[in-house]
Amino acid sequence: MSLPRTEMPGRLQSLLSERGIRMTLQRRAILRVMEAASKHLDASQILRRAQKLDASVDRSTVYRTLGLLKRQGLIDELDRTHISGEVHHYERRLGRDHIHMACLRCGKIAEFVTEGLERLKRQMEKDARFHALISRLEICGYCAACRR
Repeated sequence: MSLPRTEMPGRLQSLLSERGIRMTLQRRAILRVMEAASKHLDASQILRRAQKLDASVDRSTVYRTLGLLKRQGLIDELDRTHISGEVHHYERRLGRDHIHMACLRCGKIAEFVTEGLERLKRQMEKDARFHALISRLEICGYCAACRR
C-alpha cells in the first residue's frame, strides 16, 4: 500500500499557526510546495518551486523553514548519500510509518506501508522494552522497470 502524496492545502500552515509560529509570505510559499509535492524533494527543488510562488524566497529561508518543520515533527529528512551523493530529500510526516524502497539505478523512491513494520515495533517494545516514536526503514535494490 502506498501513502497519499499530497495533503490538504494549508494543513502545515495551520499546524504552525496553532503553535504560535509566525507565517511570512516566503514561509507560506515553502509550505505550499511541501503540501503539493508528489515526490520527495531536495532543498534546491523546494527553492525553485517556492520561487515560482514568491520570487523573494531564498536558499537560507528554505533551510531555516525545513529546520523549523523538522523540529516541529512535521517533515522528515531522508539521507540519500548512498544513492545520489550529498543530497537530502524532505517529505511530510503522514501519520503512519512506512518503508522507503530506493532504486539504486534510477533513484526512484517508493513508499510501502505494511502491518509488518507495526508488528516489528510492537515486538521491539515487548522484547527490548524500547518504545519507538520514529522509525525509518529504507531498502535499496532495483525497481521493476530497472530489473527488465
